[in-house]
Amino acid sequence: GRDILGKQFSWLQLSFPCIPVLPYSEHTSVLAYQIAEQFRVLGKPLGLKDCIIVGGMDMVAQALELSRKPHVVIATPGRLADHLRSSNTFSLRKIKFLVLDEADRLLEQGCTDFTKDLEVILGAVPATRQTLLFSATLTDTLNELKSLAMNKPFFWESQAEVRTVDELVQRYLLVPEKVKDAYLVHLIQTFQDEHEDWSIIIFTSTCKNCQILNMMLKKFNFPSVALHSMMKQKQRFAALAKFKSSVFKILIATDVAARGLDIPTVQVVINHNTPGLPKIYIHRVGRTARAGRHGLAITLVTQYDIHLVHAIEEQIKTKLQEFSVEERAVLSILTQVNVARRECEIKLEATDFDEKKEINKRKQMILEGKDPDLEAKRKAELAKIKRKNKQFRERVQQTLQEKKQLQLKRKLQKKARRQQRRVAEEEK
Repeated sequence: GRDILGKQFSWLQLSFPCIPVLPYSEHTSVLAYQIAEQFRVLGKPLGLKDCIIVGGMDMVAQALELSRKPHVVIATPGRLADHLRSSNTFSLRKIKFLVLDEADRLLEQGCTDFTKDLEVILGAVPATRQTLLFSATLTDTLNELKSLAMNKPFFWESQAEVRTVDELVQRYLLVPEKVKDAYLVHLIQTFQDEHEDWSIIIFTSTCKNCQILNMMLKKFNFPSVALHSMMKQKQRFAALAKFKSSVFKILIATDVAARGLDIPTVQVVINHNTPGLPKIYIHRVGRTARAGRHGLAITLVTQYDIHLVHAIEEQIKTKLQEFSVEERAVLSILTQVNVARRECEIKLEATDFDEKKEINKRKQMILEGKDPDLEAKRKAELAKIKRKNKQFRERVQQTLQEKKQLQLKRKLQKKARRQQRRVAEEEK
């Protein structure tokens, strides 16, 4: 989407409307700044004024920037909606273009539901605007939206036999769950020995695991840095800047870094966990083999992930090939890696990492206008209701089972009595 925006920037030379560009999550302020950089480069000869509206920054300073009537607004939906709810010092009534970047994630419902925020934003923009939706993955929601449109929308999709680029070499490594970290360390050591200048992104499932892996790799003297949503905005910007400038050659990240971030010099992507959804896999491996360059993606697959690999292969329309590893080398470092991991886990527990996560959740709820204690009570009540419903269903099931067993017993008794009568009659 950003590449297309760059190529088609001549649209905006005629007039400068305010254009909200909405990355998919409150955690993608880095992506918002990246988009803003492109507008600044392309818009400098035209005197383009931009404004970045993301969470974690001073709302008063942002409100002042909005009141100066910028030509382009790059915003995350939550923070822009907060400004619209709390202030009337600016208006979006004159905008010409509304761009929804990562539209598949913005419009999907679930744990990151942007429905309320988008309703506020769409209510503040004119009906005569042009709306543009960009996404690397086409979902059922986007297809449905296309079919429901009142006027015929323009739809363009890059046609390819496979969902990933030809320059990307895709491999899997079948490993037991308990020795996954040893295989990871061996892979990194191999790449560092053979290609010292290569940059590597390692994707993992949780913030905690991301932090532990970063601590563990540093114990092995690997130049690594972490990027996850538990970090402060300044820490995230600093981590990404150090990785982009090759101060650190290894970035360990959650799916915060899976979408949109343009780091063209990445040679290898390693999936420490097999993604639960094929589209997450597509976005992750899309961080390498960019702009015609070659890249390598390796997914660590455990005995529990075989079905996930099959789903990924079906979606990308290609088979993953096995990556060969010298198992003796892995076994030789297994104990050392396990000890290092355990030490890092103990060290992280001492920093109250889990408590900080809960505190961040409470802060986020407060920012969304929710009462954390009330939400906790509701959650507890809901869990209680679910338990009662489960117990009721189990009792009903048990009662039905008992009835069936009683009916079967009666049938068997009747059958036995009939047989007894028949035998008695035959004896007579």
